[in-house]
Amino acid sequence: MRVVIAEDAAVLRELLFQMLDDRGYEVCAAVGDPDALRAAVTRHRPDAAVVDIRMPPTHTDEGLRAAIDIRRELPDTGVLLFSQYVETKYVTRLLADGSAGVGYLLKERVANIAEFTSALDRVADGGTALDPEVVTRLAAAGRKAAEMDTLTARERDVLSRMAEGRSNAAIADALHVSAGTVEKHVAAVFGKLGLPASDDDNRRVLAVLKFLRD
Repeated sequence: MRVVIAEDAAVLRELLFQMLDDRGYEVCAAVGDPDALRAAVTRHRPDAAVVDIRMPPTHTDEGLRAAIDIRRELPDTGVLLFSQYVETKYVTRLLADGSAGVGYLLKERVANIAEFTSALDRVADGGTALDPEVVTRLAAAGRKAAEMDTLTARERDVLSRMAEGRSNAAIADALHVSAGTVEKHVAAVFGKLGLPASDDDNRRVLAVLKFLRD
């Protein structure tokens, strides 16, 4: 898989480069500002870009705006945003034009290499990868709170992993339950939240995210 990294902190940028390179990813470029990111993606046409939201010059949303430009111009390029903080307004902007091939993780997830690379792989394949904490914040906001209160604790766990883009089998492994049990929980979540059922992993994630952000 071909990847471009955009992170202004040199130490973290090198860490990401080394981590991905050691695991067989082809890191086409590792840059420190949004203009260099746009240029690198245009030149190398990677499968995915790992992008810090807060980049120079103002360290607010430069990385996000560059990611939105990339998705507009090269929609087949997956974008995995990451930030030190949970910022739901950025998630909303990221998902505004559809969420296939996008993700948002907290930087602390980088420490879990398997989790980080799994999210990157899903995004590059056109899937979705949202940090569980981001999903929790989205679910707690606005008029959706009453519907969310109808879910059991286990159903919330399943919902969070669905929004991360995980399949039923992956959820079953993570929760140490059977696939049949997960299927029952998924059906209950769809029913309580009024979402259309679907066997397609990405479509069901889109349905969940639509509910969370509407």
